[in-house]
Amino acid sequence: MLNIVVLISGTGSNLRALLEASADAEFPARVVAVGADREADGLAHAEEFGIPTFTVPFSSFASREEWGVALLEQIRVWNPDLVVLSGFMRLLPRTVVDALAPHLINTHPAYLPEFPGAHGVRDALAAGVDETGASIIVVDNGVDQGPVIVQERVPVLPGDTEQELHDRIKPVERRLLVQTVLDIANGLDLASL
Repeated sequence: MLNIVVLISGTGSNLRALLEASADAEFPARVVAVGADREADGLAHAEEFGIPTFTVPFSSFASREEWGVALLEQIRVWNPDLVVLSGFMRLLPRTVVDALAPHLINTHPAYLPEFPGAHGVRDALAAGVDETGASIIVVDNGVDQGPVIVQERVPVLPGDTEQELHDRIKPVERRLLVQTVLDIANGLDLASL
């Protein structure tokens, strides 16, 4: 059984998909804890499924490094096999990435390396492209630069708003995340990517 800690910052729609998948007794992975860097609405999903939560507020620390030490301590309590950044909108300090790599993955609402960073959907629209996508990557110390595990294209439709496009990307992200976790549980070696 693959034990997972999921880190979120927002509504947790990807987290919910993972919780629903792992509620199936046949699914070879379990979310053991959900953490956040702020009071995130998505923590309610974990509570609904009876999953423990923790919050390590970035604003409570004098530096990113101090926050990273506290975050890593909380993650290690759960002894996860995999840590999933799912809408986690904070860059992890190098010490945290190095401690967890390569068993640290991230969802991203763009077809990387296109449109990295916090505003992938907005940036795709601003660029006027006719397609973008969703990606699942191994986290490294760059910004959305780690090895791609899986990705899929999503069309940009004429007149799309940022919300409309993001709403079409999210189901793809959720499906790719659940499949990636299943693949890792079944032996996908992240170190080989």
